[in-house]
Formats: sequence, structure tokens, C-alpha cells
Amino acid sequence: MNDIRIGVVGVGHLGSLHAKMIREISGAQLAGVHDRDSERGRAISAEYGTRFYEDLEALINDVDGITVATTTSSHFEVASRVIARGKHLFIEKPITETSAQAGILCDRARENNVLIQVGHIERFNPAILALDPYEIRPLFVESHRLAQFNPRGTDVAVVLDLMIHDIDLILSFVRSPVKAVEANGVAVVSESVDIANARLQFENGCVANVTASRISQRKMRKMRLFQPNAYISIDFSEGVSEVFRLVGEHEPEAKGTLMLGELGSGSRKRKIVYEQPEVKEVNALKHELGLFVESVRTGKAPIVGGEDGKHALEIAGVIMDKIGQQVIPML
Repeated sequence: MNDIRIGVVGVGHLGSLHAKMIREISGAQLAGVHDRDSERGRAISAEYGTRFYEDLEALINDVDGITVATTTSSHFEVASRVIARGKHLFIEKPITETSAQAGILCDRARENNVLIQVGHIERFNPAILALDPYEIRPLFVESHRLAQFNPRGTDVAVVLDLMIHDIDLILSFVRSPVKAVEANGVAVVSESVDIANARLQFENGCVANVTASRISQRKMRKMRLFQPNAYISIDFSEGVSEVFRLVGEHEPEAKGTLMLGELGSGSRKRKIVYEQPEVKEVNALKHELGLFVESVRTGKAPIVGGEDGKHALEIAGVIMDKIGQQVIPML
């Protein structure tokens, strides 16, 4: 079985990690890299023992799939060239600058029989993967994604830089159309919004309160889900989830379940239990890139496809529009 040949476009901080991970994936070959900064590109190609392509078209022609880790402003142009050549595409989040561009890419990908996978890496966080055995149907969600200031990433607002991770996750959990959005934000240290809060109301009654900041004194990446008979706490930084839920009095207990108490009486008696789902050691970036390689090999649709990336970007765009109506830059 021949290795799947993968090229990496954009080998800055994140793209260089793409190159490193692809070399470690069984059944994949790092076929080459391209970067507008030829000095950087040559250095990374030398470090990982692959070829530097000065010409992007030449790289695209020589591979089965491309991963794109360039600046967001160049995503549409690069991805369009990849899709036009009929090559499969992994593209970092956000998929493009605008949802209109994302829609065009998705349409062209269907026309050219090309797979698109979007790099919403938190879908593959060990804390999220550990929740696979559970039915998740939240009616209230609260998330906080706070980071210390880093000039890298300030070319886009915090909604597209950080909050979009949680938007994508919440959309995957709730699976109901968004019917209303309220949002506000402030530009504190950059020319775009640095801290933002949004309230999403879904047609099924769920409400999500989402906060993102890149000017926090301490890091935090947490989400809490509240649903009938269960409360789920997710810590993305630690890669750990905790589940508090109500179960029937005679329901068998899973390994590691801790009983916290009882509710009701007689035939309606139920137990309150605490569970910490087993977490497997997973490198989320390597895992999602490995799934991309497998999709290229088998033709199986990616878990996070182009339409998912487009949907998350659409909601992020609505949030940005709401913030734009009221944002007050700090002087």
C-alpha cells in the first residue's frame, strides 16, 4: 500500500507542526513544503528531510493532499488552487475570511470530488473524545476561552481566533438552528476585538453563553453543559471531562462511578453519580491530520468537513456584525 503524499503550505508556527506530525503518521509521506518566505521554507524542509517547493503549483501537482496553515486572508486563494487541481484539502480554522468564500470552496470541492477537512482541533481534544459514550443534548452551555496576549493571531478578531473553537463545538452538540444572537466586545490592545461575549439562542430552546479573551492574566479553556439529568464539565487545557448525572436506582454503575446521593423515593428513586470518563493520551493535531490522511486514502467524509467550517464561520460573522454595531476601542 503506497503512502499518501501530503504537502504543507505555510510553515510558520502551526504549519511547521503540521510538517512534524505528518512525518510521524503511519501511511503518510511528507512530500514537500511551500512558504512565501523561502528562507523559512528551506529551513523547515531541511529540518524535516523533505523538499522545499518554490512554486506552489508544482507542490500541488506532486501530492495527494495539501494542508494549508497560511494566514486566514490567504486561505481562499490557496484553497481554490488546491481544489482546482482536484487535490484533497486540510485547511486550518477559520476556513476562510468570509462565509461567502467558504460556500464557494464547498461548492467547488463537490464539483471536483475533493474532500475538505477544517482544522477545528478541539473536536479531537482528549476531553471531548472521552465523551463519546454519552448522549449530549444540552439546553444551556457556558464556555470560557481565555488566553494571555500574544501578537501572533491579532490579524483577526478574537471571535475568529479563539471563540470559533467553541462555536464549532457548540453547533456540533446542539444540532439545532441558531435563531438569535446577542454580542458585545472591546478592542483593548489591538485594532480588532480582543475580548468578546456572545449569547446564542437555538430553535430547540438551548442557550449558549460564550466568552473569549486574548488579554487574560491566566489561561482558561473550559465549557459546561447542562441538560436533562446531567451536568458535564470539560477542561480542554487539562484534557479532562467530568459528568454528574441522574441514573435509575437499579442501573448498573460504570467502572469508576462514585455515588453522591439519592433523589426521590419508591419507584421514582434515582441516584446522583459522578463519573470521570477514561481519557486516552491523544495528540489532537496528529490525530486530526491522521484522520485526514485516512479520508484521502478511503474517500470517507471528514468528521469536520467544509460545511462545518462554513457554519461556524457564519455564526462567528453574525457575532462580529453584532459587536461591530457597538464596539468601543480602548485608547
